[in-house]
Amino acid sequence: MADYNPAKGAHGGVAPSLDATIWSRRDIFSLAGWAGVVGVIGASLLAFTRFMFPRVLFEPSPVFAADRPENFPSRTVDERWKKSQRVWIVRREDGSFYALLAICTHLGCTPNWFSAEDKFKCPCHGSGFKRDGTNFEGPAPRPLDRIRLSLSPEGLLVVDKGQIFRMAPGVSPDQQYPQSILRV
Repeated sequence: MADYNPAKGAHGGVAPSLDATIWSRRDIFSLAGWAGVVGVIGASLLAFTRFMFPRVLFEPSPVFAADRPENFPSRTVDERWKKSQRVWIVRREDGSFYALLAICTHLGCTPNWFSAEDKFKCPCHGSGFKRDGTNFEGPAPRPLDRIRLSLSPEGLLVVDKGQIFRMAPGVSPDQQYPQSILRV
């Protein structure tokens, strides 16, 4: 055994050296570990970048110009802005105006205007409101809210849904907030 050469192997052939393979098991595990670290750092950076740009709901302006006062007949409830703005504009016999928010004070449904019965009726739970917004039937706890009306320099009615007059039950809406009525 004096002439045993480990490079030739047990059978006299050449044994493959460790340097002859491309990837060792240690290299594969090391690469997988580094890929995991880079993946975690990348996901963290992506999450941080997404956090810096939050999701924001851009709502339309609460102020909008309606129409000229002369385009509203006396003793009418105008429903032109019911779907787009959830607002009714009411003109009285004396020519004054007020705007009602078309949101039921019970659960927030959109009531309907029935001109033949001269009332607003909520389709969800049956709350009924008079023309001035006073609740008289159903589960609604208080009258419909009024919103601010003003006249622009161009002569248009301007509705400001940002200023809501929250009506209390049992008191006439005209007595609660006289500023909710626009006299032209």
